[in-house]
Amino acid sequence: MWIRVVSFLARLGLAAVWLISGGIKFADPTQTVVAVRAYQLLPEELVRPVASALPMFEIALGLLLLIGLAVRLTAVVSVVVLAGLIAAVVSAWARGLSIDCGCFGGGGAAEVDGWDYAREVARDVGFMAMAVWLIVFPRSPLALGPRSRPLLSSAPQPEVAES
Repeated sequence: MWIRVVSFLARLGLAAVWLISGGIKFADPTQTVVAVRAYQLLPEELVRPVASALPMFEIALGLLLLIGLAVRLTAVVSVVVLAGLIAAVVSAWARGLSIDCGCFGGGGAAEVDGWDYAREVARDVGFMAMAVWLIVFPRSPLALGPRSRPLLSSAPQPEVAES
């Protein structure tokens, strides 16, 4: 029973992360462009399309987790996205850039140090841990997806990997 409670909390927590992050970026698209550009990883012609798509993608992930639909798949995609975001932050740190990550609004040039980057990476690793938990234990209360909601039987059932 406790596994389902932890899964429920991880699902709602990760949903909140994606919804808040995406919502803030969606509300301020100009600042999102500034944040994406600050990483200096993309050619200029890709900065705006990525900055436009990222908030919608994050909101979609958050909504899927919130309603409990395709939880395992959404968690896998979350791990991939978080790994990319962590790699981008580590890349900025390694190249000596001084930027705000823009993860929850803002972004662009900022006075930051190694501790700021380490905190951002640690935070995102924590979010990634929540997603990994949901990959292993996707079933939780109030989920709408047939492979995401708890089985009706009261006997413990093994988790079955979705294909």
